[in-house]
Amino acid sequence: MTKSCVADLIADERFLRLLAEKFPNISSAATEIVNLQAILSLPKGTEHFLSDLHGESVAFTHVLKNASGVIRRKVDDIFGMTMRQQDRDTLCSLIYYPAEKLDQVRGTVDDIEDWYRTTLFHVVAVARVVAAKYTHSKVRKSLPAEFAYVIEELLYESQTEEDKQSYYASLINSIVDIGRSEEFIIAISKLIHRLVIDTLHVVGDVYDRGPGACDIMEALCDYHDFDIQWGNHDISWMGAALGNLALIANVVRISIRYANVETLEEGYSINLLPLATFAIDLYGDDPCDIFRAEEFEENSRMSRSKQMMARMHKAISIIQFKLEGQIIARRPEYDMADRRLLDHIDFKAGTVTIGGKAYELRDNNFPTIDPADPFRLSAEEELLMSQLYHSFTHSEKLQKHLRCFLHHGSLFLVRNNCLLYHAAIPLNPDGTFREVRVDGELFKGRALMERIDNMVRTAYFAPKGSRESSVAIDYMWYLWCGPDSPLYNKDKMTTFERYFVNTEEVNREIKGAYYELANSAETCAFIMREFGLDPDKSRIINGHTPVRTTCGESPMRAGGKRLVIDGGFSKPYHKTTGIAGYTLIYNSHGLQLVQHEAFENKEKAIEAGSDIHSRVQIEEFKYHRMLVRDTDRGRELRQQVDNLSRLVDAYRNGIIKEKE
Repeated sequence: MTKSCVADLIADERFLRLLAEKFPNISSAATEIVNLQAILSLPKGTEHFLSDLHGESVAFTHVLKNASGVIRRKVDDIFGMTMRQQDRDTLCSLIYYPAEKLDQVRGTVDDIEDWYRTTLFHVVAVARVVAAKYTHSKVRKSLPAEFAYVIEELLYESQTEEDKQSYYASLINSIVDIGRSEEFIIAISKLIHRLVIDTLHVVGDVYDRGPGACDIMEALCDYHDFDIQWGNHDISWMGAALGNLALIANVVRISIRYANVETLEEGYSINLLPLATFAIDLYGDDPCDIFRAEEFEENSRMSRSKQMMARMHKAISIIQFKLEGQIIARRPEYDMADRRLLDHIDFKAGTVTIGGKAYELRDNNFPTIDPADPFRLSAEEELLMSQLYHSFTHSEKLQKHLRCFLHHGSLFLVRNNCLLYHAAIPLNPDGTFREVRVDGELFKGRALMERIDNMVRTAYFAPKGSRESSVAIDYMWYLWCGPDSPLYNKDKMTTFERYFVNTEEVNREIKGAYYELANSAETCAFIMREFGLDPDKSRIINGHTPVRTTCGESPMRAGGKRLVIDGGFSKPYHKTTGIAGYTLIYNSHGLQLVQHEAFENKEKAIEAGSDIHSRVQIEEFKYHRMLVRDTDRGRELRQQVDNLSRLVDAYRNGIIKEKE
């Protein structure tokens, strides 16, 4: 080794001594180098991308279980030439829902023990294939403790050698003979779920519209490796959990609007009785016709009448408009004065002036609005909001999910040549990055996204009552609906207009320049370079805007450089989009965009072997499989190898002494 290299080792001695605490001698460091080099040579793990789940927990769970068709393709690859389609369908549904499928099969098979033996061979064969791209160590850590030894033997024992064939068969027979077949099948199926997807990416909007957002969050918080890029609906719920009163009113309003209060009441134990009581007292004689939710008729679980829900809907909407007006007044830097519309109402004439033009109101009964001070909450409204504030900020499960969002989430993510963010990067009409003011300072491009990410964390971590906390919690509302918010990026959110005027002239929301410009490869390349990516090798992945396939829209934009994977998971979007969502699979062979048809129900998937009908929209296979060494994780591992190699040199040169 040269003198300069030895000098470098001496300069890094403090770092190397810290590393030596974990690897105290040449042998341990060299063993780890060999292990890391082996990992670098494995195929890249499969990444699964989803977006805009909007509370559709049943469809989400199924897509998670079938890995957007990955498991079905594995089954077809293994058994396509030896097993009938019907039997492959049955095997897939068994892997997706093992306990439920076993309940169905148990009474329909003549020789159940023979069926157990055959099925055990089949599920182990699938598990062996999905485990092949991982080290034995990683697979071992994923094994259920109860069956770890036997599963490991089945996964790695050869079936080609005559002696091993007998051993392998005896293991299967023993499982059947001792009556543990079903528990073993369930354990193997869960192992397949764990290994078939290495990382899950959710590109925003878990919440609103559907009834199961709480269930989705529970599943995500328990998932082995995932991240979330916050969407505007997520940020609304996060702000509500932090106590932003306008966002509390907003999430309650949207839940009622879509006849979906299960997430609030059953999921998060939010008490809506005070709102119901308030609505009866204030709007008991008001038909509230424009606040009747169309979705109410389809929701058989609703315990309140349609009329009651309409009154609650109106009550919380008026409160929301007041609270939003208060934020706009105390935050003039948002430049949203045109959104304060309650003081533009002529209560005698029954009109509201918008953009200098008077429009007739569809509803003119405002018992809680003081024309002299229209944005002030009445005493009853103050009491109601204090009760809702307490419910939101003291909901144990909601606070748990807020922490999960902060720990696993971010405004954007750069991973393996993909740039992920929910909606937009604010742009000027000429394609340059738009400067946006955040707490008195101007930011643009990546710096803007990083500053906003920091603001969200400040809202949670800053001392309550401090200026930093108050500014950041108010800013959460701006992120929900502000013109320059990268989570919204439209000139206005016309919620008031859609309720009280409902004409195309005032309802229209003009999208920011990004939504058109980002359809060009040049703009996408400009954005990718800002985030340190090579445009020739990279892609942008967005959600937020449903892809209307019925109108000929494609999820592939900018010559394939931008993929929009919001295909309409949410049922209210199905008529518009014509499908039930897009998902993306990124494995060692390339990117596969999967289009889904509507999922009928879990029971049909179990009984009839039906599935989400997934169709690969594009397949882009590379000339060589992508290995771990080619990924971001690979770069980290190569750095670890380099550090360990330097530690070995330090041992050999006596700079650091080995330990037993």
